[in-house]
Amino acid sequence: MLRFEGTSTYVATEDLRVAVNAAIALERPLLVKGEPGTGKTILAHEIAQGLGKELITWHIKSTTKALQGLYEYDAVSRLRDGQFGDERVRDIANYIKPGKLWDAFAAEAAPVLLIDEIDKADIEFPNDLLLELDRMEFYVYELQRTITARQRPIVIITSNNEKELPDAFLRRCFFHYIRFPDRDTMERIVEVHFPGLKSELVHEALTIFYDIRQVPGLKKKPSTSELLDWIKLLLVEDVTPEVLRTRDPNKLIPPLHGALLKNEQDVHLFERLAFLHRREGRS
Repeated sequence: MLRFEGTSTYVATEDLRVAVNAAIALERPLLVKGEPGTGKTILAHEIAQGLGKELITWHIKSTTKALQGLYEYDAVSRLRDGQFGDERVRDIANYIKPGKLWDAFAAEAAPVLLIDEIDKADIEFPNDLLLELDRMEFYVYELQRTITARQRPIVIITSNNEKELPDAFLRRCFFHYIRFPDRDTMERIVEVHFPGLKSELVHEALTIFYDIRQVPGLKKKPSTSELLDWIKLLLVEDVTPEVLRTRDPNKLIPPLHGALLKNEQDVHLFERLAFLHRREGRS
């Protein structure tokens, strides 16, 4: 039986590995939730790499319809071609464009199918896919043909919790919530991306990072990817651990903070905190 154990570029916690392998064993979609930056989308890429499988990605938008994942019929092009006497109009299959589910079903070897950010679509979108994901087949009315999966794909579905998903859909999934990495796990993630980095710099960077995340009133907490960007900038600019260790009230905002704080409200929040510290220092 296939088992996912993580990869050299992705630190998978034990509970995440258990969830992935349980979904594979049950042959059910794995529904992954978690705050932005916890690695939901990249998980599917790493599962495909770790298991040596093709990855097929379906990015969901607010305008995406379930039928687009099956196929699209281009009636307008067929009508236009008919007006010009194009011989292609005799075969309607020329105007049927397979969707991502069709691609996954038609693959010779079972691929990994990522349905990314399913909660962005209309509330009925998940229910519209229930039958196809259950039976691993769908009917193309224009061709009067049933498309059946050669091999059951490993289906990974991500959600940012923008809206609740229907109960009927949830019952058919194996669910896992990716918790934000604790400090020990984050150290392992940093080591994967920056092998051999001085432990003193990592310690100071992580201290500032987690302190920022705990500031009350922060509109957007920095994520793992933003931490990695920040560390990369610290290395490029040769910022030392001593600079990071500075607790000067006038420098509450960390150096190169644009990698961590992504809106003016949070920058202003830190500026106000620095002002309050200066006032307390004078009193």
